[in-house]
Amino acid sequence: MSDALAGLHIPEHVGIIMDGNGRWAKKRGLPRTIGHKYGAQNFRKVTRYISKCGVKVLTLYAFSTENWKRPPEEVSALMKLFKQNLIDLVTDFRDDDIKVRFIGDRSAFNKVLIDLINESEEVAKNREGMVLNIAMNYGSRDEILMAVRSLCRDVQQNGLDPESLTEKDIADRLYTAHQPDPDLIIRTGGEFRLSNFLLYQCAYSEFYSTETLWPDFNEEEFNKAVIEYNKRNRRFGGV
Repeated sequence: MSDALAGLHIPEHVGIIMDGNGRWAKKRGLPRTIGHKYGAQNFRKVTRYISKCGVKVLTLYAFSTENWKRPPEEVSALMKLFKQNLIDLVTDFRDDDIKVRFIGDRSAFNKVLIDLINESEEVAKNREGMVLNIAMNYGSRDEILMAVRSLCRDVQQNGLDPESLTEKDIADRLYTAHQPDPDLIIRTGGEFRLSNFLLYQCAYSEFYSTETLWPDFNEEEFNKAVIEYNKRNRRFGGV
């Protein structure tokens, strides 16, 4: 951990909206796909550092349900990039004891990607370090709809009393079931919106936006976010 974080409260769960790959490439006169490549490389360095800082859960927004609307050539390039990164993930983070999980609807991907996703999770399932959630084909509204459908089935088929439902019943049916809600959500690239990311879970999250584009986001930038987080007074609706 950096000396800059010594004595500070480290958030237990951090979510990052990794934004700005395309703009990073455009500023350099490069194709957007090159920006995604550099962004993918940066994700490893940032993940390792955040793990060393003592964060328990890290959720990275890699590909949303809306990202399919991008130009076909960009989506195709992203799928190829995902494939290579998933191959690398089978051996990556082993020495870091990082447990890799994927959240989102993986059924939309081809069989090769699905098999690689499953293999990446399998080889990491017994690790005991930081949990890394990689959100791929993830959309929070879709996630909430999935949870509601599950509850409806329990009401219809198993006699669950609707009046007995609690917030926990919903939370237990989300992709992040049994994980703490995010304490801090970071968005790179200077935007101030959630973009359908962890809408249910972030009810009391602290938000931090930085102008830094994702390929340039580094240890120092993460430190700034945690320092700002420590200045917040988290009352959770109280006084």
